[in-house]
Amino acid sequence: MPAAYLPVVGLQMLIKTISVVKKRLNKGLEIQGILISMVDYRTNYAKDITAMIRENYGSSIGVMDTYIPSSVKVAEASAEGISIYRYAPRCKAAESFMKLTKEVLES
Repeated sequence: MPAAYLPVVGLQMLIKTISVVKKRLNKGLEIQGILISMVDYRTNYAKDITAMIRENYGSSIGVMDTYIPSSVKVAEASAEGISIYRYAPRCKAAESFMKLTKEVLES
Protein backbone atom coordinates (compact mmCIF):
# COMPACT_ATOMS: atom_id res chain seq x y z
CA MET A 1 0.00 0.00 0.00
CA PRO A 2 1.25 3.50 -0.74
CA ALA A 3 2.34 5.58 2.23
CA ALA A 4 -0.60 8.00 2.01
CA TYR A 5 -3.85 8.74 3.83
CA LEU A 6 -6.46 7.48 1.32
CA PRO A 7 -4.78 4.08 0.86
CA VAL A 8 -4.92 3.67 4.66
CA VAL A 9 -8.70 4.16 4.49
CA GLY A 10 -8.80 1.61 1.67
CA LEU A 11 -6.72 -0.78 3.76
CA GLN A 12 -9.30 -0.65 6.53
CA MET A 13 -12.03 -1.55 4.03
CA LEU A 14 -9.90 -4.33 2.52
CA ILE A 15 -9.26 -5.86 5.94
CA LYS A 16 -13.02 -5.91 6.62
CA THR A 17 -13.64 -7.57 3.25
CA ILE A 18 -10.96 -10.18 3.90
CA SER A 19 -12.56 -10.90 7.28
CA VAL A 20 -15.92 -11.56 5.61
CA VAL A 21 -14.32 -13.79 2.97
CA LYS A 22 -12.48 -15.69 5.69
CA LYS A 23 -15.68 -16.29 7.68
CA ARG A 24 -17.84 -17.27 4.70
CA LEU A 25 -15.60 -18.82 2.09
CA ASN A 26 -12.09 -19.62 3.26
CA LYS A 27 -11.39 -20.13 6.95
CA GLY A 28 -7.70 -20.66 6.20
CA LEU A 29 -7.23 -17.28 4.53
CA GLU A 30 -4.45 -15.30 6.17
CA ILE A 31 -2.80 -11.97 5.46
CA GLN A 32 0.96 -12.47 5.37
CA GLY A 33 1.63 -8.82 6.05
CA ILE A 34 1.22 -5.28 4.83
CA LEU A 35 3.76 -3.98 2.33
CA ILE A 36 4.29 -0.24 2.37
CA SER A 37 5.21 1.08 -1.05
CA MET A 38 5.88 4.34 -2.85
CA VAL A 39 7.61 5.64 0.27
CA ASP A 40 9.57 8.89 0.21
CA TYR A 41 11.26 9.01 3.60
CA ARG A 42 12.56 12.50 2.86
CA THR A 43 9.09 13.73 3.89
CA ASN A 44 7.63 13.79 7.38
CA TYR A 45 4.29 12.80 5.83
CA ALA A 46 5.62 9.42 4.67
CA LYS A 47 7.33 8.89 8.01
CA ASP A 48 4.10 9.69 9.89
CA ILE A 49 1.91 7.45 7.71
CA THR A 50 4.40 4.58 7.94
CA ALA A 51 4.61 4.93 11.72
CA MET A 52 0.80 4.99 11.95
CA ILE A 53 0.48 1.82 9.85
CA ARG A 54 3.10 0.01 11.93
CA GLU A 55 1.48 1.17 15.18
CA ASN A 56 -2.07 0.22 14.15
CA TYR A 57 -1.40 -3.04 12.31
CA GLY A 58 2.06 -4.21 13.33
CA SER A 59 0.93 -6.41 16.20
CA SER A 60 -2.32 -7.73 14.71
CA ILE A 61 -1.64 -8.27 11.00
CA GLY A 62 2.02 -7.53 10.68
CA VAL A 63 3.89 -5.09 8.49
CA MET A 64 6.73 -6.18 6.26
CA ASP A 65 10.15 -4.96 7.38
CA THR A 66 10.95 -4.16 3.77
CA TYR A 67 9.39 -1.12 2.14
CA ILE A 68 9.44 -0.09 -1.49
CA PRO A 69 10.69 3.47 -2.08
CA SER A 70 9.12 5.85 -4.58
CA SER A 71 10.87 5.47 -7.89
CA VAL A 72 10.44 6.96 -11.33
CA LYS A 73 12.37 3.93 -12.62
CA VAL A 74 9.50 1.61 -11.60
CA ALA A 75 6.99 3.75 -13.51
CA GLU A 76 9.29 3.86 -16.53
CA ALA A 77 9.81 0.09 -16.49
CA SER A 78 6.06 -0.42 -16.27
CA ALA A 79 5.47 1.93 -19.20
CA GLU A 80 8.05 0.00 -21.21
CA GLY A 81 6.40 -3.28 -20.24
CA ILE A 82 9.56 -4.76 -18.79
CA SER A 83 10.76 -5.90 -15.40
CA ILE A 84 12.47 -3.42 -13.10
CA TYR A 85 15.29 -5.97 -12.88
CA ARG A 86 15.83 -5.64 -16.60
CA TYR A 87 15.18 -1.89 -16.82
CA ALA A 88 17.15 -0.64 -13.80
CA PRO A 89 18.45 -3.58 -11.78
CA ARG A 90 20.60 -1.43 -9.49
CA CYS A 91 17.97 1.13 -8.52
CA LYS A 92 16.83 1.25 -4.89
CA ALA A 93 13.34 -0.01 -5.76
CA ALA A 94 14.73 -3.09 -7.55
CA GLU A 95 16.95 -3.80 -4.56
CA SER A 96 13.95 -3.40 -2.25
CA PHE A 97 11.85 -5.81 -4.32
CA MET A 98 14.67 -8.37 -4.07
CA LYS A 99 14.84 -7.83 -0.31
CA LEU A 100 11.06 -8.27 -0.09
CA THR A 101 11.27 -11.54 -2.01
CA LYS A 102 13.79 -12.86 0.49
CA GLU A 103 11.65 -11.67 3.42
CA VAL A 104 8.55 -13.43 2.06
CA LEU A 105 10.41 -16.64 1.32
CA GLU A 106 11.95 -16.71 4.81
CA SER A 107 8.61 -16.21 6.60
